[in-house]
Amino acid sequence: MTLSTVGVIGAGTMGNGIAQVCASSGMAVVMLDVSDEALRRGVTAIEGSLARVVKNGALSDAARSETLARIRVTTDYAALADCDFVIEAATENLELKKKILRQAGEATRPTAIVATNTSSLSVTELAAALPHPERFIGTHFFNPVPVMGLVEVIAAMQTSAATLETTRAFVAAIGKQVVAARNSPGFAVNRILVPMLNEAIFALQEGLATREDIDAGMRLGCNHPIGPLALADLIGLDTLLAVIESFYRGFDDPKYRPAPLLKEMVAAGYLGRKTGRGFFEY
Repeated sequence: MTLSTVGVIGAGTMGNGIAQVCASSGMAVVMLDVSDEALRRGVTAIEGSLARVVKNGALSDAARSETLARIRVTTDYAALADCDFVIEAATENLELKKKILRQAGEATRPTAIVATNTSSLSVTELAAALPHPERFIGTHFFNPVPVMGLVEVIAAMQTSAATLETTRAFVAAIGKQVVAARNSPGFAVNRILVPMLNEAIFALQEGLATREDIDAGMRLGCNHPIGPLALADLIGLDTLLAVIESFYRGFDDPKYRPAPLLKEMVAAGYLGRKTGRGFFEY
């Protein structure tokens, strides 16, 4: 299957990043969101990201312009009709994703592959919302998408072998590496990462060490490029809480209990970088 046109549902941090890497790889992109304002913010983010690449000397002005020209924005699901591969990149909410995927399933042609960019939700359960679940798959991109080299690919129980093969080819075409995982809460990467972040928050809550020392300890002692509390702020504390709560429900295991401090931070609206305050100030 030749993939020439990709649809991206959602113009937020993950959606605009996915749109950028697809357009940078030479694919036509249809980026969809609920409002013109959301789309404007998404395009502005892409323009800023590409401008930084040009400034670093890794991209010419001409290539930047060509990349932007490949991205078309819309609020109309009918625009997905010509897409070969559609990626839903909405917030980590099961019912919202199901609603979006139903609309995408109705708008896309039967041969199109529809994927979800989820970090923790059941791909099998989401697949059941589509009319052609055998052409549905999970593609977990990592933030920031233009920089991170990994895409975790998760086949649902309904996913066909052909859909999995085509998805692997798509990931390779946009210059990313595939890690395949089975459908289980958190898949492979977040199953390991998120409990570590949650434990770092427990350590801060208990006064085991300061926020600075917790992060310095993991950077200097474990060679992590960023400390766990700073990474939590980058991910978004609300997103992190949603993921760890999905683990708690999915495994029915108290070891995935979210740290009370994390819940309180989210309740206060201290969500990390996107609000200017999380475990650190921005």
